[in-house]
Amino acid sequence: MTFTVLPAIDVRNGAVVRLSQGDYERQTTYAPSPIEAISGYAREGATWLHLVDLDAAREGRYTLLPLLAEIRTTAPLLVQTGGGVRHAVDVEAMIAAGAERVVVGTAAVQEPDTVIGWLRTFGPDRLTLALDARQDEQGQWKLPVRGWTENTSHTLEGLLEVYAAAGLRHVLCTDITRDGMLSGFNLELYSTLALRFPHLDIQASGGVRSLDDIRAAKQAGARAAILGRALLENRFTLKAALAC
Repeated sequence: MTFTVLPAIDVRNGAVVRLSQGDYERQTTYAPSPIEAISGYAREGATWLHLVDLDAAREGRYTLLPLLAEIRTTAPLLVQTGGGVRHAVDVEAMIAAGAERVVVGTAAVQEPDTVIGWLRTFGPDRLTLALDARQDEQGQWKLPVRGWTENTSHTLEGLLEVYAAAGLRHVLCTDITRDGMLSGFNLELYSTLALRFPHLDIQASGGVRSLDDIRAAKQAGARAAILGRALLENRFTLKAALAC
């Protein structure tokens, strides 16, 4: 089984930042410009980059097309990126600028029929669904949207059933309570999803703090791990993570 490590860069106002549990008021800034960090990851051996546009919600559109073009000419990385994807033309523009896979979040939850159409148009290897989940008091994994401030009636497993039947391949799943908290992956969640949806490539995200967390995610059945804050804070090297 192939397992991929994706270093993550979140960009806001042109700087590399991280948010705690998606809260824009709890931001840490790590670098004034992303390209140096991205080039460093390429030198360390990364093949993929996970790039997030945190300004997209405010601007109502994806704002990192120039950065995508710059990455294509300066760092030999395959880029998975998202933020503000609302229409098919957004997907087209991002692919044209250099994205290998486009991450779809809010639209995937609120407009599944539309996004299923995109899967058919662009193919399952061009889209990654970002499903950020929070467990309720009944134990169900619900899918809030719009910065996790607006609840929806969808459950994680229910929506994945719909998309899996439509040919989905890539899904990035985050336990909201662990995002940016360095508390470790929710291994039980990934193990459950891997057993129920063996044909999906599940990307573990949220809370990685050590190399053991990466190994554990692989053991739980995830096919990839997204590494953000832990790399930015030098808790381990990307080279060591890739060796996992």
